[in-house]
This record gives sequence, C-alpha cells and structure tokens, in this order.
Amino acid sequence: MTATVAPVEVATPHGPARVTRHEAADPRALLLLGHGAGGGITAPDLQAATRVALDAGVSVGLVEQPYRVAGRRAPAPAAQLDAAWLAVVEAQRGELPVLFGGRSSGARVACRTATEGGAVGVLCLAFPEHPPGRPEKSRLPELEEPIVPILVVQGANDPFGVPEPVGNRAVVVLRGDHSLKSDMPGLRAAVAAWLPLVLG
Repeated sequence: MTATVAPVEVATPHGPARVTRHEAADPRALLLLGHGAGGGITAPDLQAATRVALDAGVSVGLVEQPYRVAGRRAPAPAAQLDAAWLAVVEAQRGELPVLFGGRSSGARVACRTATEGGAVGVLCLAFPEHPPGRPEKSRLPELEEPIVPILVVQGANDPFGVPEPVGNRAVVVLRGDHSLKSDMPGLRAAVAAWLPLVLG
C-alpha cells in the first residue's frame, strides 16, 4: 500500500520549490527526482521510475525547481538549481538513506550535488552528455563527480549523446531518443534491477 501526499512548498535560497511525495508502505530509502529543463514531474520516465521505486519499497519525492513553481520555462543557472536542490534535500531528509535522480537537466543537478548532499546512489534518466551536435561541449565531468553507484538509462538515438559505462557507472541503452518513451518496459526493468544493488 502506497500513499501520495499533497505537494508541499519548500523554501530555498532562490524561491520556493515544490515536492510531491509518494510514500512506500515500509520504506527502506527515499528517492528524490528532478525534472528536465523545460519539462515537469509528469514526464513519462519520471512517472515510471516512481512506480518502480514504490514497488521496491522506496518512497519518492518529485521535486519542482523554483523557476518552474514561479511559472517560468527557462531554467535557472546551474548554481541556483544546485542550491535549491540541496535545500530540498535537507528539508526532506529523515532517517532513511537518500538517492538522488532526475531526467536530463535534473540528472545533471543530481550528479553535481550527490557528494555534498550525501546521496547513496544517483539515477540519471537521459543524461545530456553534450548539447546536440556539440560533442566537444562534454558534460561528462558532472557525471564523474559522484563516488556512489550511478545508473544511466539512455536512448540509443539520443542527440545529447550516450555515456559509456565505467567504474561506478552502469549504463543501460534502450531503443529510442531523449524522451525514453519508446521503451518503458526496458526503463522499468533497468531501475528495478539497480535499486536492490544500491540498497543491499
């Protein structure tokens, strides 16, 4: 039995963020998930990951950044996103281990803040390795920051690139593109297999 809690606003240095919690019956961890730059928490891959986590006994907090709460489409600068995310982490953290994650821009935030925020694992849905057509503008250094286990779920035809598996980073490549809509069963299977490995 799971329960969805009404969204709550969380004060951050850059305005209120909003968190929608989905509580597992007897949770073993909390997974915080952030949205993409121009999207929201209703993205299909975020919703799929939420359902998988709940089935695995992991509560989920879907996090809306302050710029989205304020009704703006253009994302805030990285430093503001990271500061807001860490404020949400502190407000939501309890006694449970916390995993960070998100899709696209949200995955970048999760990676950049994982060490400071004390995450035990990072779930990256469609990590944008580089801007489309600009492989020289690599964002791999962000993906290499966490020292905890990382799962990257990526579309084979993603114009933002496909990172390689290395060290603590597992990469599952699905058919489809940056949206990950083409293979939801594959996405669910990847997340379902990874969570027990991280949480033991």
